[in-house]
Amino acid sequence: MDKNGEMSRTATFYRMLEESIGRLPAEVRARLYRPCAEACVRDGVLLELRRQFEECGCDLDRQYAKYGRTPFFFADVIEPGRVYEMGYPRCLCPQVEAGFVAAPTHCECSRQSILYVLETLLPGRVVEVETLETVLAGGSECRFRVTVK
Repeated sequence: MDKNGEMSRTATFYRMLEESIGRLPAEVRARLYRPCAEACVRDGVLLELRRQFEECGCDLDRQYAKYGRTPFFFADVIEPGRVYEMGYPRCLCPQVEAGFVAAPTHCECSRQSILYVLETLLPGRVVEVETLETVLAGGSECRFRVTVK
């Protein structure tokens, strides 16, 4: 089989896998995506966000005021100390960029990565992350609402 045929089979496999995952209950999808989300951000994104967080006195409001707008990430304080909206101006997932996945179901991985980072930075706090819109679901950006309790 030629390379294009192999790529087509691979793309079909991932499409079917994502469609099947999309039919699972939300808590099962979260458990499936969590290990990949952690692995994706653990050695890069988490380290940089921890550096910023500590530099800003472990205060998310100060961190997002200083670092909340980059070409790759945005974060806005909605209710100081409690509610934030954050995300990405475009889909940054390497699996999407490589053409392996295109289903909005895959955006659970981004939600889980945000949850993982914030739970790591704020141990003992309850963090909730709600998906507001994603590029794969037809949105203009990937946006999440975060509530810290």
